[in-house]
Amino acid sequence: MPLLYFDLIEGRSEKQIKRILDVTHEVLVRSFNVPERDRYQIVREHAPSKMIIDDTGLGIVRTPNMLVLQVTTRPRTRSMKQAFYKSLVEKLEAACGIAPGDVLVTFVTNTDEDWSFGLGRAQFLTGEL
Repeated sequence: MPLLYFDLIEGRSEKQIKRILDVTHEVLVRSFNVPERDRYQIVREHAPSKMIIDDTGLGIVRTPNMLVLQVTTRPRTRSMKQAFYKSLVEKLEAACGIAPGDVLVTFVTNTDEDWSFGLGRAQFLTGEL
């Protein structure tokens, strides 16, 4: 059920994007114990001039290979999120060649009443999920 938005600088191949999505999903399933088929991912590509992500004074080097990941989800523990951050950058670097400094992640937390998967119902509230 987490809904993931990937903001990328345009220019990656379909194969590269698929690998990023697959790796991220693998990490998500392990970190949050979500079902394998619980996969909601949206990719948005931007011209380099339309995506400026500085380092907040931390000395983090950003390259055109960077990505911003927004995870909209029900509440997760601090330790779950920290494990997700760590595992994600490790796996993206190993499988996709994306440096850890090129990965920015943010969480947007909501509750069961904030989700409808279709049919005009809030499936977490109706007991369907």
